[in-house]
Amino acid sequence: MTAELTCRELVGLITDYLEGALPEPEVRRFDRHLTGCDGCTTYLEQFRRTIGLAGRLEPDDLDPAAESTLLSAFRNWKNDR
Repeated sequence: MTAELTCRELVGLITDYLEGALPEPEVRRFDRHLTGCDGCTTYLEQFRRTIGLAGRLEPDDLDPAAESTLLSAFRNWKNDR
């Protein structure tokens, strides 16, 4: 049996999980973790809501300076993983 997923591992896999890009064994580990972790369940729900809200933004809704700051923060976060 594979080891249980940690909260930190779940956070690292959340995008692949939502995009359906995880292999089935990892999906099962992810789902098993969610059944026992209210914090990660809440995090997943917030992540889904954020994606939904961001998807409704029009390109003109975001100030160019804010867009640059957000993209830079995301790239830094992604590189630190």
